[in-house]
Amino acid sequence: MLKNKVDNIKVRGARVHNLKNIDVDIPLNKVVGIAGVSGSGKSSLALGVLYSEGSRRYLDALSTYTRRRMTQSEKALVDEVLYVPASLALHQRPTAGGIRSTFGTGTELLNILRLMFSRLANHRCPNGHYLEPTIKVASEQELVCPVCGAKFFAPSAEELAFNSQGACKTCGGTGIVRTVDRATLVPDESLTIDEGAVAPWGTLMWSLMTDVCREMGVRTDVPFRDLTEKEKDIVYNGPAEKKHIFYKAKNTNQAGELDFTYYNAVYTVENALSKVKDEKSMKRVEKFLRQDVCPDCNGSRLSQEARYPKLLGITLDKACEKTLEDIVAWVKEVPESMPNEMKTMANSIVDSFLSVANRLLDLGLGYLSLDRASNTLSTGERQRMQLARAVRNRTTGVLYVLDEPSIGLHPSNIVGLVGVIDDLIKDGNSVILVDHDTEILSKSDWIIEMGEKAGIEGGYIISQGTVEDVEKDKKSLIGKFLSGEEKVLVNEPVSCDKIFELGKISLETNSIHTVKPLKVEIPKGRLTVVTGVSGSGKTTMVLESLVPALDNFADKKKLPEHVKGIDAEGIKSVKLIDATPIGINVRSTVATYANIHDELRKFFAKLDLAKDNGYKAGDFSYNTGKLRCPVCDGTGQISLDVQFLPDVDIPCPECNGSRYSKEAYSIKYKGYSLPEIMSMDVNTALGVLGDLKVVRQRLEVLKELGLGYLTLGEATPSLSGGEAQRLKLASEMRKAQTDTVFVFDEPTIGLHPLDVRTLLEVFKTLVDNGATVVVIEHDLDVIRNADWVIDMGPDGGDKGGEIVFSGTVEDLRTCKTSKTAKFV
Repeated sequence: MLKNKVDNIKVRGARVHNLKNIDVDIPLNKVVGIAGVSGSGKSSLALGVLYSEGSRRYLDALSTYTRRRMTQSEKALVDEVLYVPASLALHQRPTAGGIRSTFGTGTELLNILRLMFSRLANHRCPNGHYLEPTIKVASEQELVCPVCGAKFFAPSAEELAFNSQGACKTCGGTGIVRTVDRATLVPDESLTIDEGAVAPWGTLMWSLMTDVCREMGVRTDVPFRDLTEKEKDIVYNGPAEKKHIFYKAKNTNQAGELDFTYYNAVYTVENALSKVKDEKSMKRVEKFLRQDVCPDCNGSRLSQEARYPKLLGITLDKACEKTLEDIVAWVKEVPESMPNEMKTMANSIVDSFLSVANRLLDLGLGYLSLDRASNTLSTGERQRMQLARAVRNRTTGVLYVLDEPSIGLHPSNIVGLVGVIDDLIKDGNSVILVDHDTEILSKSDWIIEMGEKAGIEGGYIISQGTVEDVEKDKKSLIGKFLSGEEKVLVNEPVSCDKIFELGKISLETNSIHTVKPLKVEIPKGRLTVVTGVSGSGKTTMVLESLVPALDNFADKKKLPEHVKGIDAEGIKSVKLIDATPIGINVRSTVATYANIHDELRKFFAKLDLAKDNGYKAGDFSYNTGKLRCPVCDGTGQISLDVQFLPDVDIPCPECNGSRYSKEAYSIKYKGYSLPEIMSMDVNTALGVLGDLKVVRQRLEVLKELGLGYLTLGEATPSLSGGEAQRLKLASEMRKAQTDTVFVFDEPTIGLHPLDVRTLLEVFKTLVDNGATVVVIEHDLDVIRNADWVIDMGPDGGDKGGEIVFSGTVEDLRTCKTSKTAKFV
């Protein structure tokens, strides 16, 4: 027995982000919940200190050669961290994966299934005869067809992969083909070709193509609709002939002549598509394309050869179409169908498949099929895939840091998540749980609450102990919500007879994914919340049907293929406010995004000292101006290359992270320079800049959005999902919004109950301004505040995809078929 058994991770002097030199002991082999309002320092402690140090120290134990090939964390700003185990972090918003990523590849179940089909299937000889399963395949022996005598080798697992040798030749393993959508080439036939009627010539090709087209015999000065069929055919399909043209440059009026080859409108798009190398260039081309299911593989992504092997009578592509629930039942039958000498191998492969699949079933993902594209999965589904991957290896002695694992989870799915966390603890691991969901936090063995407020006023530990200790602690903010003593403010709901008095949006769709044909009515000028268990079709109905349909309706474009119709009279724009990060580099800040920095630059340029020095507004830009720091070029940090160790980003020693040169500090307003103002939080800046009307109004909006604690110069990529979501709303507040629909995808992610209260006030403001607000949400407080609820279900996958209930919250409580009803 160990005499000095270590029970706690000891953190001393943590100063990451806004942490105030905190000391804390964190129990090992327990579930430790970290709570607190947005910006209070939860993630700084969990990810910035514990995960960062746990993963860094593990990697330090590896060889230099190995470390060079891995992304490493820099050393956390902390005096000491003792007894921290090797760490794994499951982040709040896992990436969706590329076009080739599916539920099967993401969970790695498809790898095992391919092995199953390679080793255990009936294989087809070159003449079309099928052989019985044989042990020869596993020993890589040549097979001989008993019917025709043909000799061949069975395909390896690699030859059944659509990301490798088993890819369909037509679509390259993507399952889709892109073709030119002719309807987009000439969107407005009332324009002449000279006026830009042929859209791709204006964006993908030189404007000279208009002159070449004229030489091809097409009139370019009459409306496109008045051209003859022959002229239109030349525009769309004309041959690539070289023509001698005279041209005049638009900007310089310089004339010239040259020989130029004619590219018709269709070929212009096809040529641009063939040269696409990145997402940016793809965006320019994709508006002229339509996406269809590959005609050769029917969307399965597999070549004909990869679709030959059969196991229990079905091919690999048909197995991938099954839901996880169905394929688990099917896989269990495989060993019994094998010859005796193959049963041991079959059991081994099947056990490997089931150990992964059962974990996913526990997490409520049984409704997903293996061929479901990753980019169509919701955030919650992707996060649970990530969780299942992390826990399947039955590790011990690992610190798991789970950032918002309740994302996308309906209250009825919480049980499976709690079961997975319990299993991690039973295996001898430790779990750090950063969450706001009181249901999840109440399952913690120990809670650490950060606060009291956010930003500069946060970074302290205001309460810690067992759930019971925190509930009784008067300093705790979360305790009252854990005990049920305090509820999130509830708005007065609109009476049932007035719900539709401002009009309605009517949507009708055909089936898509697992969602059945739907007819949906959404009241205008109200708060509508779309609920339902995971996989019930919320994301598909709102983000893949309603949003693109409203977009195309407002732009008078063709509706998406699966949308039968939409009636949204008076709606001119739809705004999707999601929690994806803002900006991709440190040059994007809170002040630049909220259009405050531009106003400040203009104002400072008008000050006498700035005029005396000849400074213009552009000189106050830290991106390109004369007053930016010459050492870091206005980024506020420099990167140190320390060869075999990870690059270290440190605050610029010249400007101390302010981004500005010393000269910028000499120009002051009320005793403060622009760099000093950029280091203030919103609340402080309001006190200094109250005389500047436009700046004051924009700062007040940020404060109303509950973002008063953010520093103006804070880089936007570092903001949490909830902060990014609210910042995106800044430009939309204080406007009449009767023609606008706002769509929010799980906006309570990362929000403390007190932050949810602020968010509900934001919704109320938007609705009071006439906006229609549609929210996909599981949070019970948001649901209780809805004017109208649309509940999808009854279950996930094939057992869902229908509207179970549509009505007021009061009526929802009495609905027997709704799984949401019993929690509201």
